[in-house]
Amino acid sequence: MTDDTLAKILQANARGPLAGRDAMREKEYGIWQTVTWAEYADEVRRFALGLAKIGFRRGDKLAVIGDNRRRLYFAQIAAQSLGGISLAVYQDSIAQELGYVLEHAETRFIVAENEEQVDKLFEIRERLGNVEKVIYDDPRGLELVDDPWLACFPDVQAMGDELGREDPEYFERELAAGKGADTAMFCYTSGTTGAPKGAMLTNDNLLSSVEESRIAEDWRTGDELIAYLPMAWVGDSWLSVAAAICFGLTINCPEDRETMRRDFREIGVNVMVAPPAYWEGMLTRVQVLMDEADWLKRGLFRTFMNIAVRVERMRQSGAAVPSGLAALNTMGEWLVRRPLRDLLGMTRVRRAYTGGAPLGPDTFDFIRAMGLNLKQLYGMTETSSACVYQPDGEASSETVGRPLPSTEIRISDSGEIQLRGPQMFHAYFKNEQATADTIDDEGWLATGDAGFVDDRGHLRVIDRAKDVSHLNDGTMFAPQFLENKLKFSPYIKEAVTLGKDRDYVTAIVNIDLEAMENWAERRGVAYTGYQDLSQRDEVYDLIHGEVDRINRELAVDSTLAGARIRRFLILNKELDADDGEITRTRKIRRGVIAERYGTLIEALYGGGDRVETDITVTYEDGSTGSIHADLRVMDADGATQADLRAAAD
Repeated sequence: MTDDTLAKILQANARGPLAGRDAMREKEYGIWQTVTWAEYADEVRRFALGLAKIGFRRGDKLAVIGDNRRRLYFAQIAAQSLGGISLAVYQDSIAQELGYVLEHAETRFIVAENEEQVDKLFEIRERLGNVEKVIYDDPRGLELVDDPWLACFPDVQAMGDELGREDPEYFERELAAGKGADTAMFCYTSGTTGAPKGAMLTNDNLLSSVEESRIAEDWRTGDELIAYLPMAWVGDSWLSVAAAICFGLTINCPEDRETMRRDFREIGVNVMVAPPAYWEGMLTRVQVLMDEADWLKRGLFRTFMNIAVRVERMRQSGAAVPSGLAALNTMGEWLVRRPLRDLLGMTRVRRAYTGGAPLGPDTFDFIRAMGLNLKQLYGMTETSSACVYQPDGEASSETVGRPLPSTEIRISDSGEIQLRGPQMFHAYFKNEQATADTIDDEGWLATGDAGFVDDRGHLRVIDRAKDVSHLNDGTMFAPQFLENKLKFSPYIKEAVTLGKDRDYVTAIVNIDLEAMENWAERRGVAYTGYQDLSQRDEVYDLIHGEVDRINRELAVDSTLAGARIRRFLILNKELDADDGEITRTRKIRRGVIAERYGTLIEALYGGGDRVETDITVTYEDGSTGSIHADLRVMDADGATQADLRAAAD
């Protein structure tokens, strides 16, 4: 039997040298529970047989919903072992979002983590006519529910044991019937411009992507990773399922997001993959920690981190680092950076990656200056995750790296990046028009990103092609570039910049509540909540200073000087995926922002200093409410409230 599917490779692992090695751990009640590769394969086999016993057949779809849990991973491979298709759904989706994906995918079976997810499914049960069985992992709160629609995971495995006794060869027959060309999983896109689309990824797509990455990177059997990314994100499907099985990686599922930092320290991860929001959050935590430290630690941190960032930028540019500066940087490694990495649980991290969206160059340089080998990746759901990597020694904040050997890149006449290779998906499920719009007859995939290939053969991504535009005076306007600069501030969690076909650039800003609470406490600023804090004069002054810093940086670049931010306001609520303002992977839905906040946008360009609006919000249970807002609008180039108070005194 040729090992041409993920399910076959898993079973081969259980028969080979990996059999007794750790495959997966899950933390429960503070204790790590370990599963070997042999046990992993057996759990999958038993559950696959259980699915077959209750009616699962080749081509059926099985969805998993929840946080990273080993049984949810088992379920995906079990479905694939029978020739079925797995899909994961974002665990924080509201019921109506779940309904769309589950209904569109024609899902017949669902594995849900716990009572919270089961309750969502009951809420939309009438929409889920295809769903025959909901199988839950955690029984707490569901023990007394008597409904034939539900079953618990161990009971399904017990039914699998029964089928295994009745037909001992059933599993092996179904496993052998699988082929590399079979669709293994649906990965739904984040839906920045509309409804999510189900990218159909075959075993061949995934295995090609994994094997090619072996050429590009130093993967080692037994590498430790933490599985904390949403299971619905293609990056987790690639890493925690495909790469883990092919490379023999050990995947660790934390008990709770609150224990993540301690879990990192306990496990000592070797490889990390995280979206920009994670690295931005790490930067904020570090800056908050240093703000709370005594004057000596703050001074050492600022001095040696400034040196480290300077050295990092020199290395990226290929410049020689003077010996004296290198000596100071080595001193900073022992005094500041190594203790900081230990505090963050990252002393054993050999490689770290960022992908899914652009990471601001300032944040990228800072994280690398901390001593983490952070590198950028480029890919998308339709490319089975990353297909462009930065080689060791060639990491840069300005590029995303070189394509994998089998990946071709070309730039269209309009400047759009196009890709071709064996890891490209073959279609969107039930969406022929979108498929035709995305992949041409020659197999070229239109990414929707604007960019170019530089002299070194590295790909540079400018922005989303549709988002790159110009101000009325012809100045180029790339919103993500400006937004990433704003988010380098520890006090700004999210930002939306505006300027297309306008006379100047403006910004809508979200404050970072954790950082701002620490800031307010140290300065004795009283507030009642997010809405109140966001509109305080002192906060506007602080954000004004951050915007002014960015404007000074832009002013020295003749190309970008015209894109300085002239006016801004602070939104009195966080941009929220439940409100459709951002995707579950925290990408901005610009069309939704333009529609929901049209009044605020016009106020930014209207010249006034206040605007009243009613903002609709969605709560966790799917219900909606309204918040009346009287928001301030500040001129970024004007005087701050502190300046005005000083003048009055």
